[in-house]
Amino acid sequence: MDLHEHLIAHPAATFYVRVSGDSMTGAGIYAGDILVVDRAREPVDGAIVIAVVAGELTVKRLRRLFDGIELRAEHPGYRAIRLTEDCEGQIWGVVSGVVRKY
Repeated sequence: MDLHEHLIAHPAATFYVRVSGDSMTGAGIYAGDILVVDRAREPVDGAIVIAVVAGELTVKRLRRLFDGIELRAEHPGYRAIRLTEDCEGQIWGVVSGVVRKY
């Protein structure tokens, strides 16, 4: 099996990022995991995304609200991040896969 072929739909728009922290454990994403991130995919409601907020990369679940966007952790110990004029952020890509080594 060729993992590159299996995990990557848009090679020119795909990058990898290693996870630190525990904010997405409820989605099965753990510290040390490698995320496959596709910049060509549309960040739809409910997608897990990589975003830049206050100069920091974060992985969260995207929720589109009637008046904006919210980035939600999948761990009860973390508050949602509301993207507003005061808290700007940018979606860098959609997580399309997770690689974990045991």
